[in-house]
Amino acid sequence: QLQLVESGGGLVQPGGSLRLSCAASGFTLGYIAWFRQAPGKEREGVSLIESSGDITNYADSVKGRFTISKDHAKNTVYLQMNSLKPEDTAVYYCAAGNSFTLRVTSYMYWGQGTQVTVSS
Repeated sequence: QLQLVESGGGLVQPGGSLRLSCAASGFTLGYIAWFRQAPGKEREGVSLIESSGDITNYADSVKGRFTISKDHAKNTVYLQMNSLKPEDTAVYYCAAGNSFTLRVTSYMYWGQGTQVTVSS
């Protein structure tokens, strides 16, 4: 059974850090992306990594603050989030797809999401 499971969300103060994990089971990770959705807003792409782990991409809003990485042995993708801002508050989802894009419609498999709240 194909499954993606996110973990690592929580409540953090502005300027703080969190690391999200996306563990895959039932398949080998290909293109994996992180998306987020804040209340009342559309789901937006945050970052993605291609299958080898050598090529990554980031939304302008998180460049320089977030880092995506991949552990092949654990079949897990991580999103290290530093210098968090209140506007980063959202439910974060990981998704698996077959192309190097941050378009929501290109991803077929989704995790259940993990809440990230940045607040003092």
